[in-house]
Amino acid sequence: MSNFPDDLKYATSHEWARVDEEGVATIGISFHAQDALGDIVFVELPEVGALVNAKEEVAVVESVKAASDIYCPVSGEVTEINEALVEAPETVNSLPYDSGWFFKVKLSDRAELDELMDAEAYSEHCEGE
Repeated sequence: MSNFPDDLKYATSHEWARVDEEGVATIGISFHAQDALGDIVFVELPEVGALVNAKEEVAVVESVKAASDIYCPVSGEVTEINEALVEAPETVNSLPYDSGWFFKVKLSDRAELDELMDAEAYSEHCEGE
């Protein structure tokens, strides 16, 4: 059983969001997702300044097993990308909730957070897969 941090919101597509006081969401993929993907070897990130919509494909992660789209769990403007992942994509495997984050989005609609799961609901979702 994986441990899912309580301070995050989770999408059914296995992305997480951590929202700060200024309404900026840091986005990454869950431990469950990186574990299923296996060793991550490449990450393609969105452009800073891009406007993204919730549930829209915004990034790609490639592992030794497969390539997988990364969906944005919220709508807004990409304000920052984790450029360290370009040189060290395996960080997603080792620290998915820390330095393995993908990008940050300035929220355009905080109400979208209500559509995401808390850690307990996400844990149950993963068990059901």
